[in-house]
Amino acid sequence: MTHSVGQRPSDRAATTGPPQPELPKQRRKPRAEARRARQDRRAMEAETGLRHRNWWTPYLFLAPGLLMVTLFSLWPFVNTVILSFTDAQILRGGGFVGFDNYTRAFADPDFWVATGNSVLYLVVVVPCLVLLPLALAVLVQTKVPGIGFFRSAFYTPVIASAVVVGLIWQWVLRSDGLVNTVFRKIGVISEPIPFLTDSRMLLVSAMIVTVWKGLGYYMVFYLAALGNVSPSLYEAAALDGAGTLRRFFSITIPQVKPMMLLVGTLSAISALRVFTEIYILGGESGGPGGGARTLPFLIRQVGLGFSGETGYACAISILLFLLTLVFSLLGRRLSKGDES
Repeated sequence: MTHSVGQRPSDRAATTGPPQPELPKQRRKPRAEARRARQDRRAMEAETGLRHRNWWTPYLFLAPGLLMVTLFSLWPFVNTVILSFTDAQILRGGGFVGFDNYTRAFADPDFWVATGNSVLYLVVVVPCLVLLPLALAVLVQTKVPGIGFFRSAFYTPVIASAVVVGLIWQWVLRSDGLVNTVFRKIGVISEPIPFLTDSRMLLVSAMIVTVWKGLGYYMVFYLAALGNVSPSLYEAAALDGAGTLRRFFSITIPQVKPMMLLVGTLSAISALRVFTEIYILGGESGGPGGGARTLPFLIRQVGLGFSGETGYACAISILLFLLTLVFSLLGRRLSKGDES
């Protein structure tokens, strides 16, 4: 059958009939590949002895850990939030009181004294734990005979119990302790320095203990960061005539700056959670008149005992959590700014 020269393709297709579909050929290839994949999997299982698991198999291995986190971390946090809106006590349940506990906290002078002490603790301790361990890491990084002994000695306070450390420093700083006795013998003082009997001095003494105990811990962080700094940078700077201080500020600090931000965030969280140092050095009252109490110490005092106010203590705990979250987010923001 012939067609005219001016006949359109659509008319030509209508004349000759519809083309044969190629769909079966397209389906044949994926089916063959799936069959080949099943054969390969069976061959691998026969060779290795491993069987194909269901999609939920990995979650069976995660289930114990998820259960522990839920029971001992997630649920206590949720329960603390719930109790903060009640007037619950230790031996009885409480009723819903709304934001009364939070309103009470903002009007409580003890809460503001504890908050001020916690923030002051953070402001003083964090810079010390960011800079001093870095200087110590640079010092012990030098390869000289016997440096391993000094590394171990600097790390010893980290593995020591916080209670033992507090008792040692209590013996050192009390009125008839080592420091006052030595100063009196050499004629520096005539009256003992009130390290543990004055609220401000007690807070400073606790800061010294915290810094002393954290030096070796954060030194390890910096040693890991300094190990990633290329020695060629120091060699090039030395050839250009840069001295030790110039190499430290121009090479060491920029290279370990992300680690400095991490140490600052971790030490800030630890500073806001400080309790043991205040308790060991100042006793159950938190120093004279409770003037050295921090927020964790106040939470313990408010919620302890048969008449402890659990709801109010939980509200202070949530406020402490929010304060810690603010400084954590600030550290994260600074870290992102440094990376950009």
